[in-house]
Amino acid sequence: MSRRSPLHDVHTELGAAFTDFAGWSMPVRYASDLAEHRAVRATAGVFDLSHMGELRVSGPGAGAALDATLVGRPSGMAVRRAAYGMLTAEDGGVVDDLVTYRTGEEDFLVVANASNVDAVAAALRERAAGHDARVTDETAATALVAVQGPTSALAVGEVVELADGGDLADLRYYRCAPARLRTADGALDVLLARTGYTGEDGFEVFAPAERAVEAWSALLAAGRAHDAVPCGLACRDTLRLEAGMPLYGHELTRGVDPYAARLGRVVKLDKPDGFPGREALERLAGTTPQRLLVGLRGEGRRAPRQGYDVLAGDEVVGVVTSGALSPTLGHPVAMAYVDTARSDVGTALAVDVRGRPEPVEVVELPFYRRS
Repeated sequence: MSRRSPLHDVHTELGAAFTDFAGWSMPVRYASDLAEHRAVRATAGVFDLSHMGELRVSGPGAGAALDATLVGRPSGMAVRRAAYGMLTAEDGGVVDDLVTYRTGEEDFLVVANASNVDAVAAALRERAAGHDARVTDETAATALVAVQGPTSALAVGEVVELADGGDLADLRYYRCAPARLRTADGALDVLLARTGYTGEDGFEVFAPAERAVEAWSALLAAGRAHDAVPCGLACRDTLRLEAGMPLYGHELTRGVDPYAARLGRVVKLDKPDGFPGREALERLAGTTPQRLLVGLRGEGRRAPRQGYDVLAGDEVVGVVTSGALSPTLGHPVAMAYVDTARSDVGTALAVDVRGRPEPVEVVELPFYRRS
């Protein structure tokens, strides 16, 4: 049986259609994928992300434990900063990609993908055993609501105040801060982060699960005053695709290493202690990947989809990992792994779309950048 978000009944009342996602029953849409996508690009959308995993790592050795687990260097982060990173296996394959927030000198919050929470928690606990650190799985106790889009700061500013009295405008991208959310039932302590997965400005609000309905209702009401709409996972997928953001299970898998995914910048090989996969990644760092992740721009209306072959003439030279007809740009876009020799921007290729080759061109990622 699928797990349910603490907001499940609210979504039902709003008329959401649901889908099973990594063992969770989550809203895929409320009315229209296209309308929800366009709302996030033009005004704002409000998302329930309570299926994501929240793992607290705390104690004097928390930073060292994270350094020994992840490919980055969380111990070097300033308090209230966030960083994108990965957990890799011994062969260098990606176990999960995640975001780490430093919420205190001895306190970090790791946000993992829903399908990988157990694997990340196990790795963190194994590595923390050698350090003065504790790992607590707070997933069930946490609700996560995101407000994304050009009017998100106006909406969030209506109901959220930073706990230190600072100006919301000073909370920059990939920063976080303790905050107070005003709800119909009183003030609520939350963690506010200026992060997101849509390519737009936006915020993510971590709140206690038992008060999830209050948090959602306050943020959606504030958002509606600035033309926000509730949004499901379908438009979240097309938004992140346009923004060139990888999705675990598509662009990132156990069979892919960070260098092939063009994410080698997040790997810190010069850390004094090892981490899972470091030796393999050291070897990979000095070689040319057989295939690289690229963006593909299509013509016409027939969009490439995950698993479709990428062709150079009659030769299969790659595979599509994500694809859609871009609602913002009006033409097909896709991400794919292609032979490195075919990965240069401007290379003309084709995708086998249900038996017919559709021309595509290798282009720079992301496909869309907010103004």
